[in-house]
Amino acid sequence: MVTRAVLTGTELQMLERADPQGIAEAQRQGATHVSLVPTLLGRIDPEPFHSILLGGAAIPIERPSNTIATYGMTESFGGVVYDGLALNGVEMRTTPDGLIELRSPTMLRSYRDGSNPLDTQGWLRTGDLGLIDSATGMLTVLGRVDELIVTGGEKVWPHTVEAVLLRHNAVSEVAVIGIADPEWGQRVVALVVPMPGQLPLSLQAARELVRNQLPVASAPKEIRLVDSLPRTSVGKIRRMTLAEQHSSGER
Repeated sequence: MVTRAVLTGTELQMLERADPQGIAEAQRQGATHVSLVPTLLGRIDPEPFHSILLGGAAIPIERPSNTIATYGMTESFGGVVYDGLALNGVEMRTTPDGLIELRSPTMLRSYRDGSNPLDTQGWLRTGDLGLIDSATGMLTVLGRVDELIVTGGEKVWPHTVEAVLLRHNAVSEVAVIGIADPEWGQRVVALVVPMPGQLPLSLQAARELVRNQLPVASAPKEIRLVDSLPRTSVGKIRRMTLAEQHSSGER
């Protein structure tokens, strides 16, 4: 964002933290575009912005028409895929096991320690799993390899379950993780921040809601109510922190 603002001569407002009030104030001061993680989308009024760039986490299927799904990383110098399509000069492909690989003129030369993550042909293996439509060439990002839950031999993507549970009026925030289970390998656990003034979401209600929209294996086997979810400064859920806390029995 900083580089683009410099190149286009656009004024840039930087927020220290992912803060809905700060975003609203920036809009009142004239901001017309904003870049944020999907979690913040539900906490701001999106209508005043000309466009909203979403990235850094799974993008909700249902979203305002002025949003643009972005995909990229520090190594690629930011977003290189927009609404599933690569920018000019950017190449993308998936390996036989579904890993996304990128090649771009903007790709890093090396890390600060001198190591180079690119292969000999300049491809970067991202650590994300995805699908590329053979007809349209559009990329669908499924999630990080280390976020995938395998329960009873079935694959479950946390963000798909979270998207369903967030539609329930008793859920303010939710994170879905896999916890080791002697019978299933991993069990699907939903960590729910209750919506104030609502009765807490029950396991039965959660399972019924998910099973009506996703494969049976995606239905949580456990609901844990939490006061908050740990996040990074830009609003991303710290999934590894949650997995460590709840796998060790911390609540």
